[in-house]
Amino acid sequence: MSCCESCKPKPKILAVILDLDGTLLDTEGTTKGVLEEFLAKYGKQIDREREDKKRLGATQKESAAGIVKDYDLPLTPDQYIKEITPMYREKWQKAKPLPGANRLIKHLHKHGVPFALASNSLREYIDAKISHHRGWKEYFSVILGSDQVQDGKPSPYLFEEAAKRMGVDAAHCLVIEDSLVGVRAANAAKMKVVAVPPHAEAGCSSLADSVLHSLLEFQPELWGLPPFEDWIDNALPIEPIHVSIVSVNGSATEVAEDGTSALPDQVFGLYFGWAKVDMNKSFKVVVSIGWDHCSCIAKRKICTHVIDGNIDHLSDQQIQLLLVGYIRELNGKDVTSMSVEMLEEYNCIAGASLDLPVFVDHSSSCL
Repeated sequence: MSCCESCKPKPKILAVILDLDGTLLDTEGTTKGVLEEFLAKYGKQIDREREDKKRLGATQKESAAGIVKDYDLPLTPDQYIKEITPMYREKWQKAKPLPGANRLIKHLHKHGVPFALASNSLREYIDAKISHHRGWKEYFSVILGSDQVQDGKPSPYLFEEAAKRMGVDAAHCLVIEDSLVGVRAANAAKMKVVAVPPHAEAGCSSLADSVLHSLLEFQPELWGLPPFEDWIDNALPIEPIHVSIVSVNGSATEVAEDGTSALPDQVFGLYFGWAKVDMNKSFKVVVSIGWDHCSCIAKRKICTHVIDGNIDHLSDQQIQLLLVGYIRELNGKDVTSMSVEMLEEYNCIAGASLDLPVFVDHSSSCL
């Protein structure tokens, strides 16, 4: 063999196929309490760990059959679907785009790159989910649900049909997915695949061509696609992210009503913005958000660093964070510790950026 497999040139990517739930939209986070509420009506308690892992990427029929069986519900799968679907529909309209989703959609559309939406949801559900997001339905070249093909993921039919309708060979398609089921479907379709999985999803790393924590880490140029042009020096403007925390010596715990994280797993990396302590006080901050693996159970780790100030200003208080900019991805060590030199560099980037109109404008109605 004259050249090893890894030395072969990558096929040029001519089209992109995107998953919806958990990849572009935080539907899982928005609808988290629906199943628990539904099960309570039948005197059942939700198994959160099972639900977080077992149903990810499943079709509606697969999920319904599994839930009816696992919780011994006095319903057929069809009856279950009929009863619970209105509860989900009410929540879908509140689902927010995940970090980088709008940015990617607008970028591909602007540069004339064909891109499809291919989801294991039914087509009517896809329409209901995206109808609240400006331009989404119009921007996609193709939109496909699992009811429009022979079988949903992990079968390759959704991706193959999307490529066919865009007029692009499978070898020149890039799939972006969040679940192992979706990654397997892309592999079966013989397409390149980038995984952006939630923290609990295992198995993507060995099967995907690339694994990211967030769409903000995606670099189109690595796949022969036009690069993003929205960085301002070393800072990226993002759609504002709000989070309530309690900070102790720079290390923070997220405050959520139900005890679970209100932030999607894909909020990961080094951000900057403002920390608001009360009605009259706000501070410029750099914030690292990742995962702490020191214990048996991984926990979200949030570290706040006040720019040009004393961290004691934010100690032992409940703080409202408004994150408006992104600097870079993190590795495991970055989450818990950064060198003085690194922190000074990031403080400098964030401090200068937060004086620019594009970042300040985000805060005018929020702080």
